Amino acid sequence: MLIAHLPSGYILSSYLVERARRLPVRPSWLLVAGMFGAIAPDLDMFYFHFVDMGMKHHHRYPSHWPLLWLGLIAGSLLLARFRREAAAGWLALTFSLGGMLHVSLDTLAGDIWWLAPFVDQRFALVTVTARYKPWWLNFVVHWVFLVELSICAWAVWRWRIRRGWMPGAHSKSTESAC
Repeated sequence: MLIAHLPSGYILSSYLVERARRLPVRPSWLLVAGMFGAIAPDLDMFYFHFVDMGMKHHHRYPSHWPLLWLGLIAGSLLLARFRREAAAGWLALTFSLGGMLHVSLDTLAGDIWWLAPFVDQRFALVTVTARYKPWWLNFVVHWVFLVELSICAWAVWRWRIRRGWMPGAHSKSTESAC
C-alpha cells in the first residue's frame, strides 16, 4: 500500500466512533488514534533509511509483525475491560486495530511475515513485478492501486456523510449534535 493506510484508518475509526457513543473518550481522539495506528507500522521507514540504510526489507521489522499488533490488541482489550472509565484503553485499542489493519492491507501486494518471529516465511496475495523505475511506479500501474484508490474514495465518502454533505444522507454525528 502506498496511499491508502491513512484513509483506511479513518474509515475504521469512523465506524468505531459511531458504535462507541458512550465511551469515556472524545470521538475526535478515537479518529486520531485509529488514523495514527494505521500509519504507525511505516514509521519504521526512518530506521530503514537512516540506520539500516535499506539493507533489510522494512516489513521484516517488528513494527510489521502481526503478532505484535495482535498482542497490542489483546493488551488494549484487557485495559479497556478493567478500566472502562479510562480513555487510555479505548485509545490504545483503536490505535492497535489501526496497526493491524495496516499489516493486513500490506498483505495484498507487500510481503508480510505473518508468522514472525517464529517462521521466516513471507506472504502476499499478489506479486507486483518490478518492471519500472522508480520502484513505486510498479505499484501505481498495477491493478492493486485501484484497491487503494477505492479505499481513498470510501474515506472521502465516509467523511462527507459524517459531515452531512451528501444529499439524502443522514449523519449520526450531526443528529446527535442537534
